[in-house]
Formats: sequence, C-alpha cells, structure tokens
Amino acid sequence: MQMLTKFESKSNRVKGIAFHPKRPWILAALHNGSVQLWDYRMGTLLERFDEHDGPVRGIAFHPSQPLFVSAGDDYKIKVWNYKTRRCQFTLTGHLDYVRTVYFHHEYPWILSCSDDQTIRIWNWQSRNCIAILTGHNHYVMSAQFHPKEDLIVSASLDQTVRVWDISGLRKKNAAPGTVAYDESAHRASQQADIFGSTDAIVKYVLEGHDRSVNWATFHPTLPLIVSAGDDRQVKLWRMNETKAWEVDTCRGHTNNVSCTIFHQRQELIISVAEDKCIRVWDMSKRTAVQTFRREHDRFWALTAHPELNLFAAGHDNGLIVFKLERERPAYSVHQNNLFYIKD
Repeated sequence: MQMLTKFESKSNRVKGIAFHPKRPWILAALHNGSVQLWDYRMGTLLERFDEHDGPVRGIAFHPSQPLFVSAGDDYKIKVWNYKTRRCQFTLTGHLDYVRTVYFHHEYPWILSCSDDQTIRIWNWQSRNCIAILTGHNHYVMSAQFHPKEDLIVSASLDQTVRVWDISGLRKKNAAPGTVAYDESAHRASQQADIFGSTDAIVKYVLEGHDRSVNWATFHPTLPLIVSAGDDRQVKLWRMNETKAWEVDTCRGHTNNVSCTIFHQRQELIISVAEDKCIRVWDMSKRTAVQTFRREHDRFWALTAHPELNLFAAGHDNGLIVFKLERERPAYSVHQNNLFYIKD
C-alpha cells in the first residue's frame, strides 16, 4: 500500500476538512478562527472566510447547493454561499463549542453536535432548530447522518457511541425541498416537543471504548460503524434491525485516535491520531496494512472524497490530500510463466 500525496497546504492547525463533491476544492477549518478554501489541483488558496470568533471545528459542503456550513468555539453555526462569498445567516442555540456540522443529503437539514451535550437538527431554509437530541452525558464530539437511512451516529466523551432513529422527524417535517414556512405548524410542533413527542429516539448505545470516543461514522453501504477514541483503539461495530454489537478492535495507535473512516470502495479502514500517524487497516483481517508517519504533526481530522479515490487529513501545520494505491509489481504473462519486476 502506498500513499501518493497530491497536495499539501501550510497553515495554522486544521481541525476540520471537507471536499467539494464536484470541483477540485477543499475547505479547511482552522484553529485560529479562519476557514480556507483551497484548489487542491492547482495548489492555490482561493478564499478565506474570517467571521468566527475562536477555533473553527466543523465544516461541510452542501451536496448540490453552492453552500457550506461552519461551526466552532463561538457556539455559532454559519451558513455561507461560496458564489457570493458571504455568510448568509448564523444559527444560534448551542451553549458551548460546536464540534461537527453536516448537511443532510436530501432534506434541508443541518446536523450539529456540541460540548453542551446535545445534538441539534436545523432546517436551513426556515432557519429553525427542529430537534434537540439529548442523552449523552458529556461533550458530543461528532455526529453524522446515515448516507441513506433515517439514522444518526454520534460519539461522546461519555465513552459511548449512539445510533439515533430520526424517521419520526422526517414524517413531521414534510416534503424535502419545500420552502413554505407555516407559523402555526411551527407552534404546534413546539407544543408537541414540550409534551415529549418522539422525533428522534436512541436506537442503540454502543459500549466498549474504555475512554472518550472522538469519532464515529457509518459505512457507505454496509450496516457497519467505525469509531475511534482516547483508548487508542479503532472499533468496528455491526448493526441489524434490533441490535448492534462490537465486531473487532484495531490496535496500534500509540495516542488518542482523532478520527476514522471507511474507504468508499475497498475493504479498508483509515484512521488518524495524535501519535502523528495515518494508519490503514484491512477490514477483513483487522490488521494494519500500512502506517504513514509525520515527524512533528499530530492529526486532528480525516475525510474521504464522496466520488474520487482521494482522502484528506488535517494536522498541526496544515492539511494533505492523498491517494491510497495498492502496490502491484509490473508483470507480464508469457505462455505459462509469470514474469514480474522486483525492486
């Protein structure tokens, strides 16, 4: 397995990163309060967005609209239009640092999680908070939508990973794409919330990490979850309709694991940690296939391109965009003999 670096930026510490689904762009959320937009093919800085007060942690592009969302230690979630290069509006309500933000792939929703121990879902068209998910009893470090189903996975310093069922919320918040905003319906829904309506319910609580969990994410197609924590472990979980259980643990990192993801197309798990390493694990064998180490930079963030075989990792001094390729020697078959070139 080899790592081909395609682009490297030099900047303040990168806490969050996001690829544009179509253009050769990457967003970096910086610890110094800035958001940078890079063209990773040209290697140029296209734009800087400086409206957050304090570190920016969460960042995401909208899958189809010219929008991106950012969030940070100022408790604010900002929605930006990259065509006008302006912040369209700010969503307020969290009472502490906001850790991650994501757009839903279909509904006009933003998902956020915070050190205030809540996960919130916002409608970015009506600019309202439509759900508050409570249950974690420590900082919530990451929360993500399932790519296809009405599920959310979250990770917390309370040492648990939680899976939430949000199908009730979808039914209540009607058709995707509707911009109409009905004040009476809004009041009715608020009323329902006071009397404990079941918009979002905890489906599973995954226990197994011995320390804080920093990240959890769904597999793009299989009923799997991968999580990473301060116990230096990467854990693989499987779920079905009625339960979820731990499948395996990948051990090898020597410090807190910041982030982990599934490879979109191959049976691989990738993780980054404060031990300055990117590790690639074979999902079927549960062994480390490769370790890439940087001399001085702890890693904080990791993401995969939604379409291409590209990854990006954020560290203390910038970010790297890279490819992973399985090394195959040059070979040729003649009659019944295989000839290959070594070294």
